[in-house]
Amino acid sequence: MPTNVTAEYKKAEQAFRDAREPADRLQCLKEMLRTIPKHKGTEHLQRDIKTRIKQLTDELSAPRKSGARTGPSYSVRPEGAAQIALLGPPNSGKSQLHHIMTGARSEVGPYPFTTQLPLPGMMPFEDIYIQLIDLPPISEEFFEPWIVNSLQPADAALLIIDITNPECIDHIQHVISQLASKKISLKDRFEDSESDVSDEDMEFVDPFRIELPTILVANKIDLADSSEELDALNDLVSYSFPSIAISAQTGKNLDALSRMLFEKMKIVRVYTKVPGKSADTERPFTLIAGGTVADVARQVHKEFAQSFRFAKIWGEHVFDGQQVGPDHVLHDLDIVELHVK
Repeated sequence: MPTNVTAEYKKAEQAFRDAREPADRLQCLKEMLRTIPKHKGTEHLQRDIKTRIKQLTDELSAPRKSGARTGPSYSVRPEGAAQIALLGPPNSGKSQLHHIMTGARSEVGPYPFTTQLPLPGMMPFEDIYIQLIDLPPISEEFFEPWIVNSLQPADAALLIIDITNPECIDHIQHVISQLASKKISLKDRFEDSESDVSDEDMEFVDPFRIELPTILVANKIDLADSSEELDALNDLVSYSFPSIAISAQTGKNLDALSRMLFEKMKIVRVYTKVPGKSADTERPFTLIAGGTVADVARQVHKEFAQSFRFAKIWGEHVFDGQQVGPDHVLHDLDIVELHVK
């Protein structure tokens, strides 16, 4: 971000980062363009904003038929506890993995570039669902430009490779390089690193840069010469993504991959109850670690957050029925009883 921007612009930019729906992001972009100081130092950013406004406008104004959009939509509405993008080179087994873990009808074939559009699916984990988005493959020669828009709402990524392919190290680098050229970085840390960035450095953060915590998924381990191939691969490369070896064909380690995603994303399940009644333990609300009572209240109903008085909590980190305020941080499997005015 260029220096000397206004507080109004910073607010619009933060709203853009937080927006998940294409229409909301478009509105935020227009506000960013309206409020950005118009001088030479912001000319490049102004061009970027205008380009993205055009892209989103074109997507949202695609022809409709019988009330439904007939043109392709490249952004998928986030659902479930988190949205995870599936990335990888051609023929890595990415679409097969998506189909096995979600049941969605991915087109699976032994030929490259089977996936043409973003395909959502819901992966069950215990009593919640995590959304997986299958995306077209990425290679040194091929990159769908709209993938950038598809990755905007994603919370993390799975980088899926064929562990038996002798060129898999090169394939990883091609994916990383192609994404980097579009301002998309795959991170090896799932922890929030914002606390490591000073206020002065924040002035220079590119509002359109996407950083995705990533797990390396070595597929086709059932065809590998040995179970140590993933260790050998990790020794040969310069990155340090959390990694796991799986087989989409046989199902090996797929349960472990689901749990790894749940734990790395630090998903917190919160159950609610009505005063005098038992808790609803079948449909939890989900938060990311650090989420508060106020966050749950907003999910239950936006008016609850506005008329909130206090809450009672049951869980391992409190005594039963402890009364807390809106800023109380919740933990996995907590039960919350909301009291409003």
